[in-house]
Amino acid sequence: MSLTKKRKVAVTKVDKNKVYSLKDASTLVKEINCTKFDSSVDLHIRLGVDPKKADQQVRGTVSLPHGTGKTKKVLVLCTPDKEAAAKEAGADFVGLEEFITKIEGGWVDIDVIIATPAVMPKIGKLGKVLGPRNLMPNPKTGTVTNDVAAAVNEVKGGKIAFKVDKAGIVHASVGRVSFSTEKIAENSAELINAIIKLKPSSSKGIYLKGVSMASTMSPGISLDTKSLMN
Repeated sequence: MSLTKKRKVAVTKVDKNKVYSLKDASTLVKEINCTKFDSSVDLHIRLGVDPKKADQQVRGTVSLPHGTGKTKKVLVLCTPDKEAAAKEAGADFVGLEEFITKIEGGWVDIDVIIATPAVMPKIGKLGKVLGPRNLMPNPKTGTVTNDVAAAVNEVKGGKIAFKVDKAGIVHASVGRVSFSTEKIAENSAELINAIIKLKPSSSKGIYLKGVSMASTMSPGISLDTKSLMN
């Protein structure tokens, strides 16, 4: 595939043999943006874990201090007595049976699903649809709760969920290129620190093996993992 002029310029600005500080990478990622739209800034974090082992699954949530720059569509699946609170908190969709039917039919035009414990038995059958898309509500990520209003507020305010994939890598958005360097760096630090705190006790050797920052369609910028661990 041929590179565009902007992409070629971006590639020349990134030294593949260098590791950058978080601050420098946050500055550079803005400079090498190749798109005309407000691109997402993402972190790709390679961990020294074996995802096949249950005790080395790294997953959790973190509230980014400056949000992701994206308004997330939230569906709350709950009993009628919780619907008013969910709507007041800003949920985009609220209900139960009608949305279960829609999801069974292939509808997944949502970013986060929050559910109350009482309705989880009815949602279990949606695992085949929601599981592969990381949309299945889970108590560990705070998406199964009776306090649906608080959960909606957290998601709308910048709370994100992350999970290590089969290759041992965590992929997550930490903002947009329109964010200031400081906001990108602070959001990134918050995510990295959250992942470091979740290091499994059974994980041996180097935990933070590699961290790369990139915007949509831009080349990756390698971060100095030693400074991040400190």
